[in-house]
Amino acid sequence: MKIKKLYITLGIIAVLFVLFLMMGPLYVVDEGTQCVVTRFGEIVNTRTQAGLYIKNGAKLIDCFWHPKLILSLDGDAQRIPTVENQFIIVDTTSRWKISDPKLFYQSFKTLDSAYNRLSDIIDSATRTIITQNRLSEVVRSSNIINERLANDAPIIDSNLQEEVNTSISSLINASTTSETVIKGRRQLSLDMAEEARKMVHEYGIDLIDIVPRQIKYSDEMTDSVYSRMIKERNQVAQAYRSDGQGKKQDWLGKLDRDLRSIESAAYRKAEEIKGKADAEASRIYADAYTKDPEFYAFWKSMESYKETIPKFDTTYSTDMDYFKYLYSSKGN
Repeated sequence: MKIKKLYITLGIIAVLFVLFLMMGPLYVVDEGTQCVVTRFGEIVNTRTQAGLYIKNGAKLIDCFWHPKLILSLDGDAQRIPTVENQFIIVDTTSRWKISDPKLFYQSFKTLDSAYNRLSDIIDSATRTIITQNRLSEVVRSSNIINERLANDAPIIDSNLQEEVNTSISSLINASTTSETVIKGRRQLSLDMAEEARKMVHEYGIDLIDIVPRQIKYSDEMTDSVYSRMIKERNQVAQAYRSDGQGKKQDWLGKLDRDLRSIESAAYRKAEEIKGKADAEASRIYADAYTKDPEFYAFWKSMESYKETIPKFDTTYSTDMDYFKYLYSSKGN
């Protein structure tokens, strides 16, 4: 009898438990999710920790689920001018999460609405920061390119270093070295996120970061950049050519002066040697003459004949004192 009553009691309890479950009094918050509990549209509670919870009011309450994980938002590519009024196309991506589900629900209710509003805020913050900075700040994060260009600059002989025109050096440095980066793209990304946080905090959103995913030149700017690069290279090349022509003329002038100096010294030395040789020859001739004047006269006449007679086309008479040794060695 007691066993029968026990079974009946357990059966009643089981039926009541089933009816309790059919009323839906329990709900589960999974890992990575959070929910806002409302009754007749009024927020009565929020659940941010995973677990099993009991509904106070059973079917009279509703649960709105939102992710607790970090979410991403890829923005649309937009055309933005820099402070130099050079247009670039910027495409950003950002990470964010719901920090206050109650405030988020009051602001948006759905993720789609949040995405649309957050996208507008991020685009606005991106445009605000980029328009306040130079192009070099947007596309670069450090000055390493300046260091590489400096290392790759033309090497000039140390002996000629002081002769390099100052204006050419400044022109080369200006064209081979980009603008110095003060902030850089990383800092601008932080500035974008800080600018956007001023507006998203009131929506129960925690914006983690904004990162430019892609930065491109606009079509007209691409042509402008190429034209400027070509112009700068041509200016440097022309500067080198002009400086080289000047150096060439200087070296040619110096070479001509050196040549004239060498020729003058050589001519003077040659004349000195010839003078000494003539003096020595005269001395030898004088000695020879004093030893045998008649033979000396005969020898000199023979030498003269060898030089002059082959040049005569016609000789009409040899009856002159010049030819006295021509037919007689005694000169008579």
